[in-house]
Amino acid sequence: MNNNHTHKETIKYNLKEFKCTLAFTLHLIGDKYKSLILFHLKDGAQRSGELQKSISDISNRMFTYSIRALEKDKLIKRIVYPETPPRVEYELTKEGKSLIPIILELDKWGKDFALEHYLYAPAE
Repeated sequence: MNNNHTHKETIKYNLKEFKCTLAFTLHLIGDKYKSLILFHLKDGAQRSGELQKSISDISNRMFTYSIRALEKDKLIKRIVYPETPPRVEYELTKEGKSLIPIILELDKWGKDFALEHYLYAPAE
């Protein structure tokens, strides 16, 4: 079998080109807030306000940017209920749900690393 690739695969997505699948994946979920939004939606749909409150130190602008990007990339969906005032909830799509085991593994890795290196501060 010949492993010399003369043709490089390129992923074209939203006017960007990715020569590496990991770079493409990190583009979709790599920033801190996108991953946290996905993590906080793992147990089901949430209203925008409660979702934003569950993520520390996120500004309104960054929350709006991240939620719209995740929606555009089809990792979450926005549900608008025809009430007065309108109620909006966000939930994971099938693709978003498929990321949860990976995000939980990253979470576990962080806990294990912190324990191993004595990084947890004593409770006060």
